Amino acid sequence: MTRSKGNPFAQSKEYWKVTFTLPQEAAEEAEQAFDDTALAISGFEVDEAKGEWAFDLLYAKKPDLAEINRRLLVLSKLHNVTAPKPEMKKIEQVDWLAKVAKDFPPLSIGRFYVHGSHSPRLMQSGSIPIKIDAGAAFGSGEHGTTRCCLEAFDWLARRRSFKNILDMGCGSGILAIAAAKLWKAPVLAADIDAIAVRVTQDNVQINREQTYVTAVVSDGYINERIKRSAKFDLIVSNILARPLVQFAPDLAKYLAADGIAVLSGLLTSQEKQVLSAHAMQGLKLQKRFMYNEWCTLVLGR
Repeated sequence: MTRSKGNPFAQSKEYWKVTFTLPQEAAEEAEQAFDDTALAISGFEVDEAKGEWAFDLLYAKKPDLAEINRRLLVLSKLHNVTAPKPEMKKIEQVDWLAKVAKDFPPLSIGRFYVHGSHSPRLMQSGSIPIKIDAGAAFGSGEHGTTRCCLEAFDWLARRRSFKNILDMGCGSGILAIAAAKLWKAPVLAADIDAIAVRVTQDNVQINREQTYVTAVVSDGYINERIKRSAKFDLIVSNILARPLVQFAPDLAKYLAADGIAVLSGLLTSQEKQVLSAHAMQGLKLQKRFMYNEWCTLVLGR
């Protein structure tokens, strides 16, 4: 999860970062607790077994650490957990354009060429370009889970086509855009995070795929667009192992009889639990893609 207010690096000459960890039950409200003061808020799960999340808060000037401690104490008392001890440090001024160009170089993944606006569009003939900048939502191609999903798409495209696609947990929209470019079929992109949906909509327009991709806010499969849609012959869900397990019955409900599911966002150590949850819904493993410790599963009935 990430929150940012425009470009946080556009004005200030110095920045301060505050970091802390919170248990899952308090993490869900951490962003709201600091949204009025921080330029950007980033949270990510660091220990699924313990339910522990790490947070980074970015400030344009040195923040009041006492006020940050006060808010964390209120949040911790509300959820009956131990208040964390935040750490604060000054961030040295950086040439952010050069840093982004270095940290997010263009990537060739299967037939896809993923690049940012800072990179020249240099690709092999026949490649499918996707323009995505690192920003306020997860997914710019460099992460192992996104990479494996694109490899899975490339593998699937050599075997069949799809006519009705759902991207559950769309993040930046990179997978919805990739599916639209590859199969020229309607794609419904859904995410619980309204900012992610907005970013997806922006990226869809940048990539000129608004004819095919529609983005909606949805907490899982509850959105009426999902419920009213014909069953999906492809569902891709690049989220986390826990919600993948929780959503298994819903995925099976909205997946066509001959449909395919591409599941990602899980570690190799979490594969068995995800496969088990979907096996109970009649879905079996067809193909596995791995990158470092990350795993992407292609399932069918």
